[in-house]
Amino acid sequence: MKIAFVSAARSSHTIKWVNALAQRGHTVRLYSLPDHADKQKSIDPKVQTVLLKHSGSLGYVRNAKQLKREIESFKPDIVNAHYASGYGTLARLSHVHPLLLSVWGSDVYLFPYKSPLHKKLIADNIHYADAVASTSKVMAEQVRRLFGSKKRIFITPFGVDCQKFAPREKTEKKDFVVGAVKSLEPPYGMDDLIRAFYLFLKKRPPDTKDVLDIYGKGSMSGSLQQLINSLNLKGKAFLRGAIPNTDVPDVLNNMDVVCLPSISESFGVSAVEAMACGIPVVASDADGFLETVKNDVTGFTVPKRNPEAMAEKIYQLEQNSELRRKMGEAGRKYVMQFYDLNKNVEIMESTYNAVIRSVAVPM
Repeated sequence: MKIAFVSAARSSHTIKWVNALAQRGHTVRLYSLPDHADKQKSIDPKVQTVLLKHSGSLGYVRNAKQLKREIESFKPDIVNAHYASGYGTLARLSHVHPLLLSVWGSDVYLFPYKSPLHKKLIADNIHYADAVASTSKVMAEQVRRLFGSKKRIFITPFGVDCQKFAPREKTEKKDFVVGAVKSLEPPYGMDDLIRAFYLFLKKRPPDTKDVLDIYGKGSMSGSLQQLINSLNLKGKAFLRGAIPNTDVPDVLNNMDVVCLPSISESFGVSAVEAMACGIPVVASDADGFLETVKNDVTGFTVPKRNPEAMAEKIYQLEQNSELRRKMGEAGRKYVMQFYDLNKNVEIMESTYNAVIRSVAVPM
């Protein structure tokens, strides 16, 4: 199959999809704004990457004619645009078909609420596409709730490589490690995690070697460090900075529990990655986690913006190693069943074929 991807080349989501599809023998060509280039060289050489001429927000408009020419020359079986906002606009203005528009989260949970104009932009892009793909059922419902679209929405889970994200043999260690790998931005509630860890320590003897490790970067790094200092958590809570995705399995395997207190979450791939590694998860009841985390089975879900509830579940897991083991094993089994990347790529391939057939044979 010839697949045209219209998406940011630097996005870990994009990289995972195009690499997996190319490795399964498809001819994949990726079209990206030049300021979204893959500077880490993470894209498989089998993937043909085309950087369009214009950068910045106006690039989604100014690159439309070039993309149209490129697509006409490439003659793909399907075009898959990722993110309903910027790249969805570029695809619509380029008049390409058949078009599958993949929504990811902020494009339907945050962007439409900025103004009526923003909402109309997303609506126009969704209505133009031949079909929509969503990584979760809850996000598909958000699309229907906002736009009332009768457009067919395919559920295409965004899983993980279960060979790379897998349990490692545990070494003896004296400390209990609470952690997260997440962007340090307001929707992800890392301030609540720091407060929860502070409350958890209050339940523990003063000489324990419990540690909070947060990996990621973002606009809140300064304020989060100030919060750590103000709660006297220096030497206990650490902002470790961003790490490449290839290092994430090792980092997760050093944690005893992964905590994800997001205020907004469309899918919850961070939880899936942790569960694939056999680590129990304590997550908020944000939409995405309600779908990916099985409460009382693979971990716990707690109310959003409730550090006290999260602290209690962390303490419960710290006190019961057998519970951690059982939840870890259940999480691994759950991911293998529903979120194994190889199976998810097969679902995407089936989605592409269904969209191609629907356009070839008009209803």
